[in-house]
Amino acid sequence: MARHRTKPRNKQRSTNRRTQLVGLTAALAATAGTIGLTASIGEASTASTGLSPSQADALTAARVERRDLGSRDAGRIDLSLAEAKAYQQRAARGSLTARRALALSAAKARSVRLAAAKVKADAEAKAAAVAKAAALAKVRAAAPSVVLPTTGYHLTARFNQAGGRWAHNHTGLDFAAAYGTPVRAVMAGEVIQAAFEGAYGRQVKVRHADGTVTSYSHMAEFDVSVGDSVTAGAQVGAIGLTGNTTGAHVHFEVLPDGENPVNPDPWLRKHGVTP
Repeated sequence: MARHRTKPRNKQRSTNRRTQLVGLTAALAATAGTIGLTASIGEASTASTGLSPSQADALTAARVERRDLGSRDAGRIDLSLAEAKAYQQRAARGSLTARRALALSAAKARSVRLAAAKVKADAEAKAAAVAKAAALAKVRAAAPSVVLPTTGYHLTARFNQAGGRWAHNHTGLDFAAAYGTPVRAVMAGEVIQAAFEGAYGRQVKVRHADGTVTSYSHMAEFDVSVGDSVTAGAQVGAIGLTGNTTGAHVHFEVLPDGENPVNPDPWLRKHGVTP
């Protein structure tokens, strides 16, 4: 009886083992199929690239990483370019501001220099004018107020003298001297005539401060022009023989009103000189 009951249990164990083996076989077959499929894909990829599966996996990972890095690097490059452009713009604005400031500074410095130069020039001009006026005043103070019309002379005719050489009585004093001897203005004044006047020959007239006019005739040359200012003793011409004359001399007249002559002798004496 004991053996009879034992047999059925052995048969059941055998049945369970077969079932387990069948299940394991199926699982192994499924796993093998999956591995085979993966291996086939890997082998196809490896066959197309000539790489081992591990190398192909590494290459794929590297490509993915490069794509990520490339995307990040492109973003960084764009950002760097934008920053560089912004920096350049700031630098350009700063440079323009600096140039403007420099230009303004240079203009201000130039204005200061010009102002200083003007002040200096004005001061120098004023000083020169003062010096010139002082020198002129000194010359005038040193110069005689009245002089005789020439030197080295002798009188050959006097005022109101009658004679056949004149249409009327003589109207002045004749100072005879060597030809070319300088003829001088007897007082300071302004030249109002320098021309050839018929019988008077070359004639110069000078108007003085009190309105008196002095006249110098028969001269060989003129040394002044109308409008010139002369001082006492300034040369106005030279002894000559022009006009109606028989010898080299200067015919000198004094016209207090500018028209009617008076005797020059007392007039000269009154002014401190003796002819």
